[in-house]
Amino acid sequence: MNFEDCFPIWDKLNETQKNLIRSTLVEKHAAKNTIIHNGSNDCTGLFLIKSGQLRAYITSEEGREITLYRLFDFDICLFSASCMMNSIQFDIVIETEKDSDLWMIPVDTYKKLTEESAAVANYTNELMASRFSDVMWLIEQIMWKSLDKRVAYFLLEESGLDDTKELKITHEKIANHLGTHREVITRMLRYMQSEGLVRLSRGTVTILDEQKLKKLSNS
Repeated sequence: MNFEDCFPIWDKLNETQKNLIRSTLVEKHAAKNTIIHNGSNDCTGLFLIKSGQLRAYITSEEGREITLYRLFDFDICLFSASCMMNSIQFDIVIETEKDSDLWMIPVDTYKKLTEESAAVANYTNELMASRFSDVMWLIEQIMWKSLDKRVAYFLLEESGLDDTKELKITHEKIANHLGTHREVITRMLRYMQSEGLVRLSRGTVTILDEQKLKKLSNS
C-alpha cells in the first residue's frame, strides 16, 4: 500500500504539491509503547498510519492519564502537528499501543499545503471537528455514565480490537485509559468477578459473560 492510495485528498492536490509531499515524506517504524508526540512543544508532523494503533491522551498535574481517542490503520494523527494550531491550549501525548508503521508529513510541508490548498485546509478542519467530537463523547461518558458502565464498555472495546476474550491488560492500564485510580479499577473488576462477568488473573482480564457486560454498558 502506497501513501498516495491512503491519503484521502491526494487526487485534489496539484503536481507541485504532490511532489512536495514526495520529497519530504518520512517513513517511520515505532515499537509498541513508544511516545511519538509529547505535548505542544514537540511539533513532529502529521502522521498517517500505515498499520498499527495509536492512543492519544492527556495527563493531569497529579500524573493521572485519560485516553481521548485511538487511531487505527489509515487514520491520520493531526495533533502531532498541533503547533500549527494556535487554538490548541492543552498538551496531547501520542503513544503506540501496537507496533506501528507510519508515514510522516513534516510540519513545514503540511503548513505550506494548508496555506496553498483549500482542499487541504478543509480536510484539516474536518479532522479537527472529528477529533473534538470524540473528545465531547468522552466528556459525556465521564459526566453521565457511572464507572461500572465505562469499564464494561472499555473491556468490550478491547475484546473487539484484539478479537479475544482474554485481555492481556493490567488494572493500572485500564485506569490510565479511563482517567481514574488503579485501586478503583481493582475494586470494580473484583465486583465484576463476583458477579460472574469476568475472571481475573495476573496481568489478564478474561471476559466470561459478554452479554451481561453489553447489558451493563448500555444500561
